[in-house]
Amino acid sequence: LCCVVLCCLVLLFVLLITSMKKALSMFNKEEKVPVLPLSNRVLFPGTALRIQIGRSKSISLVQALESKLKSGGADLRSVSFIAVFSTKNPPKDDYGPNDLYPVGTLARILEISVKGDGREGYSLVVEGAFRIEIKEVIQVRPFMSAVVSKVKDVEAVSQIRTVALGMSLKTAAKELISSMSTDSPVVPRVKMLLDLITDSGVLADVLCANLDVTFEEKQEVLELLKTEERAEKVLELIKRQIEVLKISKKINSSVQNELSKSQREFFLKQQMRAIREELGDPTNEVDDLENRLKTSNLPEPIAKAADRELRRLRGMQPTHAEYTVARTYLEWIADLPWTKSTVDRIELDKARWQLANDHYGLETVKKRILEYLAVRKLKQDLKGPILCLQGPPGVGKTSLGRSIASALNRQFHRISLGGVRDESEIRGHRRTYIGALPGVIVQGLKRVGSNNPVILLDEIDKLGRDMRGDPASALLEVLDPEQNSTFVDHYLAVPFDLSKVLFIATANELSTIPAALRDRMEIINIPGYTAEEKLRIAKTHLIPKQIREHGISPHSISILDETVIHIIVRYTREAGVRNLERSIASLCRSVAVKYVTWAEEEEMLKRPNQNLNQNPNTKRIMYDSTALKTGIVSTDGNGNGNGNGNGNGDGNGNGNG
Repeated sequence: LCCVVLCCLVLLFVLLITSMKKALSMFNKEEKVPVLPLSNRVLFPGTALRIQIGRSKSISLVQALESKLKSGGADLRSVSFIAVFSTKNPPKDDYGPNDLYPVGTLARILEISVKGDGREGYSLVVEGAFRIEIKEVIQVRPFMSAVVSKVKDVEAVSQIRTVALGMSLKTAAKELISSMSTDSPVVPRVKMLLDLITDSGVLADVLCANLDVTFEEKQEVLELLKTEERAEKVLELIKRQIEVLKISKKINSSVQNELSKSQREFFLKQQMRAIREELGDPTNEVDDLENRLKTSNLPEPIAKAADRELRRLRGMQPTHAEYTVARTYLEWIADLPWTKSTVDRIELDKARWQLANDHYGLETVKKRILEYLAVRKLKQDLKGPILCLQGPPGVGKTSLGRSIASALNRQFHRISLGGVRDESEIRGHRRTYIGALPGVIVQGLKRVGSNNPVILLDEIDKLGRDMRGDPASALLEVLDPEQNSTFVDHYLAVPFDLSKVLFIATANELSTIPAALRDRMEIINIPGYTAEEKLRIAKTHLIPKQIREHGISPHSISILDETVIHIIVRYTREAGVRNLERSIASLCRSVAVKYVTWAEEEEMLKRPNQNLNQNPNTKRIMYDSTALKTGIVSTDGNGNGNGNGNGNGDGNGNGNG
C-alpha cells in the first residue's frame, strides 16, 4: 500500500511539472492575462507570496477566475496565471495603467481562500515565474487585463565574473543568516539550500525577496535585467544589512550592560538602605521626600500625580539630567499648603478696633471688610471677594491690605505687578524649560504657608503686554471666584484651589485695566485725605514712626499742630501723605544732627555707659510754624530757661541775641 501511495505521489508531481511547463510555454509570445496591482510589495520570480485581496477590482478578478475554473473544470494550478505589478502611488481603491511600474512578474496561483462569505475579500498564494512587461491594456473594468510579454535576462559577457558574484552572494547570505540566528537548527539547512542554487540571477531574486529593505529598492532590483548588475545590487544590500545587524547587536549589548549595571546598583542601594536602617542613620533624599509627601495631606488627584513622579525619580540616577527637575517638582508639591489654613478672627469688635487703630478714615473699605466677616461668620464656605482699591498715590492702599490681613488673622503677601509683561510670571513656566518655576501666585502661597492668605496685587493697572503673552488675561482665571477653585499653574500641571484666598488689588487709574479684568473686581474708590485727616494721621502714625526710625526719644522733640498744618498747606499739597511723611522725616533728621553736634561738644559720645536719649541734660527741641519760616527753634534745658532772639539758647538757659 505504501508503494502504491508513493507511486501515485510521484506520478502527480510529474503531471504537475508537465502541466506547468505546458502552461508557461504559451508565454513565449504575447498573451492576454488579468493584471493584479500590488501595493508596497514586490513579487520576485522563483518566490511565493500571500496576497490579501480587498479592493473591488481585485475581488472581481478572483471571482472571474473561479467562474472560469468552475465552467471549464480545469485545475487551478495548471491554468490560473495572473500578471502582478507593483504600484507607484500610495494605496487606493482604483489603479490605472499609469499607476503601475513598467516591470512586473507573471505569477501562478497556488491557492485561493475566501474570507468570510466572500464579500470581505480573498487570500491568494502565488508563485512568481518570470519578469514581464505590459504591451497593451485590453480592459480596466471590471478588472484590468493586458497583453504581456516575457522580459528576458541579459547574460553577462564574462562568465567568470558572474560565477564570482554568485559565490560572493552565497558567502554574504550565509554570514547574514548566521548573524540573524546562530542557535536555530534551520540555519544549516538554509545554507545547504543556498548551495543548490547555481544561477546568480535566480539567487539574487530569492535573496532580495527576503531582505529587510525598502519597497523601492526591491522594485529597482526587479527592473535590473542584467544579471551582473542585479547580483551587484543585491550584494550591496546584503552587506548593508550585515552592518546594520552588527550595529544593532552592539547597541543591544550596550543596553544589556547598562541594565545589568542598573540592577547591580539597585541591589547595592537596597543593601545600603538596610545598613542605614540598622545603624539608625537618616534616610536618603528620596525617602525623605516620600515622607514629606505623605505628611503633606495631599488631595487625592495631587497625591496620584506625586506618586507617579516619585516612581520616576526612584528609577533615575542622581546624575541624570531629569533627576533634579523631578526632585524640585516634588519638593514644590510637598511644600505647598494644599490643606493648611489659618483660623479667621471672626469677631467684629476686635476687627473694627484693629482697622481703626491702623488707619484713620477709609470708612468705605472698613465697612466692606466688616461685611465680609459678618457673612463669613454665617457661611463658613464663603468664597473670598476680589477687591480693588483705586486712588492716587500715598493714600494708604498698600498698607491697608496689611491691616486687613491683621484684622482677619491671616497671612499677608504682596505681589508687585508693575512692569510684568510675561504671562508665565502669573501662570508659571512649563517644566520643559531650563530653570522653570511656578508663577508668583503659587510662590506666594508657598512663602506664607497657608491656602487662605490675603494677597495684595499691587499696581494692577501697570501690567505690560508683549509677544510673550498677556498677563492681564492670565489674571482673569485667578480673579474669578467661579474659576479660581481649579487654577492650574503650568509648572505644577495640577489644579490648586484659590477660592479661599482674599485678593486685594491696588490701582491709580482704572482706564488702563482691561474691561474683562475690571469686571471681575469690586472697585472701592479712595479719593484722598483732607487737611484735618492728614493732621490726625500725622499725629497718630507718621510722627511716632519717624521718631522711632531716627533713634530720637519721644521726650526730646515736639512738633506742634500748627507746624503740621503749615507743612500740609504750604509744602505738601497732595492727596496722600507721602510728602508729608518725608517732611516730618526731614525735621527728625535735623534734630538728629543737632543732638549729635551737642553731644560731640560736650564729649558725651566718649562716655561708654551713657545713652544719649537717657541723659537728663538732653535738650528738648520744639518746632512751630515760626521756626519753619525763620529757622528759629526754641530749646528747653531742664526747664530753666529759653533762648530768645535770633540765636539759640544753650542747655543752661543762656541765650545770645
